[in-house]
Amino acid sequence: MEPTESGAPNGQRRTEDGGRNTVGQRVDRINDTAQEAWTRSREAVTNLRDTLDIDGRVDRHPFGMLAAALGVGYVLGGGIFSPLTARIVGFGLRMGIRLAAIPFIKEELLGLAESVGDGAEESGSKSRRTKQSNINKGR
Repeated sequence: MEPTESGAPNGQRRTEDGGRNTVGQRVDRINDTAQEAWTRSREAVTNLRDTLDIDGRVDRHPFGMLAAALGVGYVLGGGIFSPLTARIVGFGLRMGIRLAAIPFIKEELLGLAESVGDGAEESGSKSRRTKQSNINKGR
C-alpha cells in the first residue's frame, strides 16, 4: 500500500512514514505514468491497424478506398447538412423514383396499346362486314 501524502510548506510533500517527496520524484512518477500510457496507446493503435488491415485494403481496392476516404472526409467536414448534400439527395430520389416507375409505366402503356389495338381490329372487321353486306344488298 502506498503511503498518503500530506501538504508541507516548501513544495515538498511529506508522506505518513516521514519521508519527503521532492518535485523531481513526482516528475519521475508522472513521466513513468506517461510512458506507460504512451506504450498502451501504441499497442492499441497497432492492434487496430492489424485488425482493419488498411494497407492491404488499399493495395486490393485503391479506388474503393479513395472513395471511402472522400466520403468519410465529406461527412467529418460537415457536409451532411449542406445545401449541396440536399441537392444530391433530392436528385438521387427523383432519379430513383423515375427508374423504379419505368417498368410500371411500360406495362401500363403496353396494356393500353394492346387494348386499343384489339378495339381497332374489332371495329375494322365490323366496318368491313357492314360494307360487304351493303354491297351484297345493292346487287
